[in-house]
Amino acid sequence: MGRVYRATDSELQREVAVKVLAERYAHDAGVRGRFQREALAAARLSGHPNIVTIFDIAECRGRPMIVMEYLEGGSLEARVRGQGGCPPAQVLNWLEQAASALDAAHAAGVVHRDVKPGNLLLDRNDEVHVGDFGIASAVGLDSSTETGTILGTAGYLSPEQARGERATAASDRYGLAVVAFELLAGRRPFEAASTTAEAVGHATAPIPSIHRAKGELPATFDKVFERALAKEPDARYPSAAEFVAALRAAAHEDVADTGWILPGETAVPTTAPTAATKVAAPTRVPPPPAPVPQPRSRSPWLLPLLLLALLVAGALAAYAATRGGSGHANAARHGPVRTVTVTTPGHPVQKIVTAPAPPPVTVPATASTPPPTTQSANGGASGEALNSEGYARMKAGDYAGALPLLEQAVEQLNGTNSIDEAYADYNLAYTHYALGQCTDVLALLDQSQAIQGRRSEIDRLRHDAQKACG
Repeated sequence: MGRVYRATDSELQREVAVKVLAERYAHDAGVRGRFQREALAAARLSGHPNIVTIFDIAECRGRPMIVMEYLEGGSLEARVRGQGGCPPAQVLNWLEQAASALDAAHAAGVVHRDVKPGNLLLDRNDEVHVGDFGIASAVGLDSSTETGTILGTAGYLSPEQARGERATAASDRYGLAVVAFELLAGRRPFEAASTTAEAVGHATAPIPSIHRAKGELPATFDKVFERALAKEPDARYPSAAEFVAALRAAAHEDVADTGWILPGETAVPTTAPTAATKVAAPTRVPPPPAPVPQPRSRSPWLLPLLLLALLVAGALAAYAATRGGSGHANAARHGPVRTVTVTTPGHPVQKIVTAPAPPPVTVPATASTPPPTTQSANGGASGEALNSEGYARMKAGDYAGALPLLEQAVEQLNGTNSIDEAYADYNLAYTHYALGQCTDVLALLDQSQAIQGRRSEIDRLRHDAQKACG
């Protein structure tokens, strides 16, 4: 559509990039209109840290031009060319930044339509900025694209775009998944000799295994890409951030199962915690996972303390039984004396004590007592059960579904100072963060740390949240 020049803003003394519409299009009203919409759509999003900032819209010798920030790091397309894939830890960071930008654009009613490595630009700190909303459709702006017209790049087209249907936010998320596949595996999922064959592959071909495309990548990635590259838009992840969070969770799930270590990150424990207590690892969200908290083992002094309490109780009971008369009289008053043998699994008999038998308790035949770990006092699910269900949804990438469950878990467990409360606090903080919400993330992490002590995963999530939320 035009050329991009590196220039100097003489008034503010800063380097800028200037995109000038090609001369052959300068007199085409349709193209000029589309070029103008690019500038307006992008300008509406300029406040986001991962979207290229537009400084000005002007004309030069009758040709429209856009003045924008200059990003010296080049594009991801140039970075990955001939590399055969990039380090997964770096890729996940790039994807999180791009996902944050796309989700913000979609919230503002802007669909990019051409998500590809060439439109993902890097600054001096190697952070991604999404650029070139040149064929974007913005709410409130007329579109020059009619249904049946294909706009975009064949290698990254969603199935609906390949069929000539109108692009939606789900189409952008599909494009991001193609980018993710290429950055990780070094090739596009439906790469073919011709653009036509590749476009047809997006529309009709089965989704390939990224594990087979590049063997060192974990097999757990396949399930994530099956959803992210689904042919039907409604079957894909509901947000770009959730797709990236699912990828990171899959990477760390593989760590727990096989010991696979995410290149670029430090090793994590391979012993998986129980379903009721394990948490998803934190991600930058823009996202993330890290080693998960392990349940603390029972203190070695707990058993002796329990035995001591039983001995004291037995001694007090025996003392009370001998006051005021003979043993037989007290037996008549308090019931027969019994012998209690205290044992523990895997240990010999610890002590034998005597204590009066408790009076019989009559329980109605219809009464039943629900297990305390599955129901709360009011008959609903317990905080522990809600935390377990919330974690299961987090693991499946359904953070929106996990949110209300974890909020209830935190409410029920609040003030118990139990390890379950600590895990629920952490899970809720992580879920807020994975959804791009800053609400109470730091306060929840403080509560979790106050109960279970300082942990590296809490420190990591706190650091990422402070960076993302300010």
